[in-house]
Amino acid sequence: MTDVRNSSSYFDLQVNGYAGVDFMQEELEEGDLNSACMRLERDGVSGILATVITDTLDVMVSRLKNLVRARSCSPLATRMVRGFHIEGPFLSPESGYRGAHPLDAIRPANWSDMQVLLDAADGLVRLVTLAPEHDSDFTVTRRLVSEGVKVSAGHCDPSLDELKAGIDAGISMFTHLGNACPMQMHRHDNIIQRALSLSDHLWICLIADGVHVPFPALSNYIRAAGTDRCIVVTDAIAPAGLGPGRYTMSRWNLLIGDDMVARAPDGSHFVGSAISMSRAAKNLMNGCALSRTEIERLTLHNPLTALGLHGL
Repeated sequence: MTDVRNSSSYFDLQVNGYAGVDFMQEELEEGDLNSACMRLERDGVSGILATVITDTLDVMVSRLKNLVRARSCSPLATRMVRGFHIEGPFLSPESGYRGAHPLDAIRPANWSDMQVLLDAADGLVRLVTLAPEHDSDFTVTRRLVSEGVKVSAGHCDPSLDELKAGIDAGISMFTHLGNACPMQMHRHDNIIQRALSLSDHLWICLIADGVHVPFPALSNYIRAAGTDRCIVVTDAIAPAGLGPGRYTMSRWNLLIGDDMVARAPDGSHFVGSAISMSRAAKNLMNGCALSRTEIERLTLHNPLTALGLHGL
């Protein structure tokens, strides 16, 4: 396998946990977050968005407040955690599209709940993933954008017209394309094709573990959208960086196989990944035949540009 040296660092805008630390654990201690950041830095990552996923509103609020507190107590975490990514709860409730997000906690987008989450995050929300077709009149999208928060479509199935309207309202990204959709879809008119057709207006985020999206498809997606419009994320959960085994994260008891993919106990779907960004970079080189320059674009330059964090 060809080696990819850390000639530059990585920026990962979707990290749910790392090195045994679950960012959604009930009592996240500052030492835990600092430890995760130490491992991330050692693995070549210069910055992340700590990601909080769908749960009941009070639980999400508690987790965001825990992250704010733990981050403020650690100079390293303050530097490494550049903000938060809220993935949910305004997602599609449909099977397949909602993925691992619990149905009982998913709800239509509304500003009242969004404001509660923003307040809990103390100004640190940089990105929100929502389903455009469940944001009536794109009210939440427009208000988030007006407050400087980037909005990504994800766990969704909007029509092409709905996705175009969402882009007009301010949606600028698409979360982990090729995932959070049913195994059985229309072969032509589906959310993957719709998003790729609008990639001139969307940053297309992809998980490069070779399992969430097999390498031939991943290469096709990158080629269709272009390396100037793609972003690679890990969607890492607590077992990332530890190796195969059985782990617990939020509501899930997970099995991590040799492929470093987190699967639900019944194997029916994925629940994040356990790869590092350095492994993702190796996958892009060896599985997709990308150059070091292209990999740096996907893993550092593009995510910082998409979030407006260059130079900050």
